[in-house]
Amino acid sequence: MKRLVIAAVFIAVFAAGLPVFAQNNIPKDKSSEYYYVNITLEKVYLHRSGYVIQYRKGINRIGRAYLPMGWFTDAASKAEIINLPPGNAWPSMAVFYKDGEFSHLRLYVHRSQSHQTWGIIPSVVNLDSEFDNVETLDISYR
Repeated sequence: MKRLVIAAVFIAVFAAGLPVFAQNNIPKDKSSEYYYVNITLEKVYLHRSGYVIQYRKGINRIGRAYLPMGWFTDAASKAEIINLPPGNAWPSMAVFYKDGEFSHLRLYVHRSQSHQTWGIIPSVVNLDSEFDNVETLDISYR
């Protein structure tokens, strides 16, 4: 009986340790060339030319970024909009970089534009020049 218990314990320890040894065979050079920065947004404004986002740059300082509507056109584009589930979640933006250069972004916003995080830009305000020739996203905290 003692031998049976010892054999069972030995098999259990060996079987539990097997996956740990298998993890050592993963090559170490498989790290991704992508990294991301998540930015909490203060307000999101919808404009005919795209989205204007406001984010906090520091204490009492707000930054703006202009995201052209053309970035949101298809699955392989520079930007994707994702609706947050109902609740208290605050909008955010995940900005992805590849080898240190802007690659794409995901904009997480509330589905209902009556939510307090959505803002309104009057139709008489012309921001078209802010969206012209925007090829990359420049987020500044200064």
